[in-house]
Amino acid sequence: MNNANGGGLDARTALLLLAGGIGTYIAFLHPAFGVAILVGISVMTTLHVLLK
Repeated sequence: MNNANGGGLDARTALLLLAGGIGTYIAFLHPAFGVAILVGISVMTTLHVLLK
């Protein structure tokens, strides 16, 4: 059986992954902004809560 969206990612999931990736990349380039994993997780968590 196929999902309603054709089995792919929905827009919300894609946005969360993209924002987390960008936040992590920026943290890797500029370590003064914090630990990269923490920044990525916090960005994704914040967007997840806001988009709920």
